Amino acid sequence: MNKRPSWDEYFIEIMYMVGKRGTCDRGQVGSVITRDNRILATGYAGAPSGIAHCNDVGHEMHMVTHPDGTESQHCIRTTHAEQNAIVSAARHGVAVEGGTIYCKMTPCYTCAKLIINAGIKRVVAAKDYHAGTRSKEIFAEAGISYELLDQTVVAYENQN
Repeated sequence: MNKRPSWDEYFIEIMYMVGKRGTCDRGQVGSVITRDNRILATGYAGAPSGIAHCNDVGHEMHMVTHPDGTESQHCIRTTHAEQNAIVSAARHGVAVEGGTIYCKMTPCYTCAKLIINAGIKRVVAAKDYHAGTRSKEIFAEAGISYELLDQTVVAYENQN
């Protein structure tokens, strides 16, 4: 007998497909915003409209020094999937307040703040993000429901 997926499983699978449109090969990250089990907006990691993509011209790497003194490199050419989903909804006049956002991994701190300010009330992450601790803290502080489906931690390799 065929097992029908739960709503979370359904939207996570769609999120993975959306991510395949990404234009930065470091993550192929997607995001889906829903409310009442209906898709409101999607987004994937990629350069802003009209700007060259990582896949075409390479990464724009930026060194970050963390509070513990460790350093890592991040590509700053792309807009994150969560940011693109929120912006897409805003651009098309779609309110996301009270919605759920499905993400490949725990959102970064900047995305977490945007999610809170957009009025999204639930975050479902397929996997954890190595730098997601602060995001989880502010989700709890803001009363945002955060659910992690797989305890696997995703860490990007440093690339030049």
